[in-house]
Amino acid sequence: MLAEAAGDAAEGDLLFISNGHGEDLNGSLICAALQRLAPQLRLAALPIVGGGGAYRRRGLPLLIQGRDLPSGGMVYQGWNLWRDLASGWLPQTLAQIRAARREGQRFRLVLSVGDHVPLLFAWLTGRPTVVFLVSTSSYYEGRLRLSPITRWLCRREAVRLVLTRDAFTARDLQAQGLAKARFLGYPIMDALEAAPAAVGGDSATVPIALLPGSRFPEAQANLALMLQLCERLVQRAPERCWQFEAAVVPGTDGPLLQQQLAALGWQHQGEGWLGTRRNPDVRVLLRSDAFAAILHRAQVVVGMAGTAVEQAVGLGKPVVQLVGRGPQFSYAFAEAQMRLLGEAVFTVGEQPAGPRELDAASGLILTLLADADLPQICHQCGLERVGAPGGSAAIAEALCSALDDVDASR
Repeated sequence: MLAEAAGDAAEGDLLFISNGHGEDLNGSLICAALQRLAPQLRLAALPIVGGGGAYRRRGLPLLIQGRDLPSGGMVYQGWNLWRDLASGWLPQTLAQIRAARREGQRFRLVLSVGDHVPLLFAWLTGRPTVVFLVSTSSYYEGRLRLSPITRWLCRREAVRLVLTRDAFTARDLQAQGLAKARFLGYPIMDALEAAPAAVGGDSATVPIALLPGSRFPEAQANLALMLQLCERLVQRAPERCWQFEAAVVPGTDGPLLQQQLAALGWQHQGEGWLGTRRNPDVRVLLRSDAFAAILHRAQVVVGMAGTAVEQAVGLGKPVVQLVGRGPQFSYAFAEAQMRLLGEAVFTVGEQPAGPRELDAASGLILTLLADADLPQICHQCGLERVGAPGGSAAIAEALCSALDDVDASR
């Protein structure tokens, strides 16, 4: 685990610190907006969970080249913590702490993206900080109850601005006395600019998007569950021209998935297509290159993911959630997403989905497709719970202003 050369880090401008796949995505989108707005800025990143691929794809140097751990950051379940410990979590964390203390102080400003974890790392740098509380919302409980450490850190003078993921949370924090809380937008919606025409099909089809998640091996198990749902939908409504497309990350179609396909009676049919001999009308296309287009076209989304489900809701799509076996997509996670995302999200069952839940989910999808009022409800829900595109640029402008304020206060 060696530190990468962080460019001319001796006098860096802005350091991104984030702790998770969705957090890295938000940070990288803000980074892209900054690179367009102020290309002279010297940027770097310190991802706390995983290898920081979202930042590396934007060309950012990393203070520490970390690696993906078994939990994918979901350490709140005990067995995941032990698996991470066995895979080198402690040495990696200690190296990240040293990097924050030694290298972080060389930057003019720090952006913390996530929860209290990146905020603590930002505190270790001793530098002025902008906080993006992307991991929590007042929608969960009606009133945001920040942990004592988070509240104390956010109230420090060094924290210039506290950004939230939705307007409701910003208003709530302001009412609680945190005047520097603001909502400027949710960057994840800026990653969905692909044209719907990028996915084939015509007006007679019923496009259904499948979002099995990105964490292995959970994503493969989720996809196998969704394939069984597709079979049930075709059985219940064979007259419809179903178009099933799974938005997957590279590597999903590996040996483990192939074993699960064989056990379920599915097989590869070439060019990304999966099918079953039981019914030639049931076919699912796996795509790792058309996430945005698949979401734009979908009439209903079947989701077992975090950030991807939020993006679907932001586009005004109804989402049906199946309960998986975790570690991420448990019933507790699915139920929390319903509270966060509102009327656009429906969860079937309270235990890992079996035949009964799959039957119920297929019936629910048919009901949703027949609801003429649902598209408008979901559209309004997306605007309120997630927001419109443009958050990356708005936050980038706020960061530039914060940098000017740091210079003025020297």
